[in-house]
Amino acid sequence: MFTAPIEAETMTLTTHTIELDGVEQRYHVAGRGPICVAHSGGPGIGWEYMRMRPLEEHLTMVYVEPIGTGESGRLANDADYTLDNYVRYLHAVVEDLDDGPVALLGHSHGGFVALKYALAHLVDALVLYDTSPVTGAEFFGDAVANIQHSGSEVLAAFTSQHAEMTDEELTGVLRTILPAYFADWRAEFEPFRAATRIWSAPSRGQDVPFDVRDQLPTIPAPALVVAGDKDVICGPRWARMLHDGLPSSRLRVIENCGHIGHVERPEAFYAEVLKFLS
Repeated sequence: MFTAPIEAETMTLTTHTIELDGVEQRYHVAGRGPICVAHSGGPGIGWEYMRMRPLEEHLTMVYVEPIGTGESGRLANDADYTLDNYVRYLHAVVEDLDDGPVALLGHSHGGFVALKYALAHLVDALVLYDTSPVTGAEFFGDAVANIQHSGSEVLAAFTSQHAEMTDEELTGVLRTILPAYFADWRAEFEPFRAATRIWSAPSRGQDVPFDVRDQLPTIPAPALVVAGDKDVICGPRWARMLHDGLPSSRLRVIENCGHIGHVERPEAFYAEVLKFLS
């Protein structure tokens, strides 16, 4: 159980491990104040890119290290990396915190997990960050059409992903694509690219098509829907779909911003999140 106090002045990051069905689930805690649990995207991208130090000055940030990535455990069957299982392991983390309902922040695929979680469990608030209530042929077709404007190398990498790729190969693809996820890629983002990793097993999950549009009105939690206006994957079209379907939501589209606003436009992103969660 999570009981250790956080050293707020130094924002010490502490690591915790729980077990569900014999599989270890790790999570990391830093900050002070109300609890906000953050789930990274992918599926399979390492949690580290989601570290949000400015939020730690106001919130106790809990960063889930998703199963199948990093030092968290591996499922016996790759096909079992489904949204329902991500929700089960996320709920194990929330229960381990033993502090009642929490705010939940999900980015991209992590937003899918957050939506599915909110349909099954009580949360205080949702931050749905560059995500969508639906995937499928139209969603991915839209992404490919947007990616085409980023050049042939990026498009080739984006469409080259396949189930047999190793962790290293898939990480190489992600790093090739990453500049397209920014409205204005700059040299200062290169360390971020070099540190970003993805694990291949979660990409082989056998999920049914994701579509919760009809269920959005049943989610009672207040939600912030935030998206970059230049996001090629989960841009304003999908953000507005979320906003229109949720009964209590606030929509914020960040100008001159791609898919990773907390890195590209941190001043705008953090201001919106803190205003909402305060």
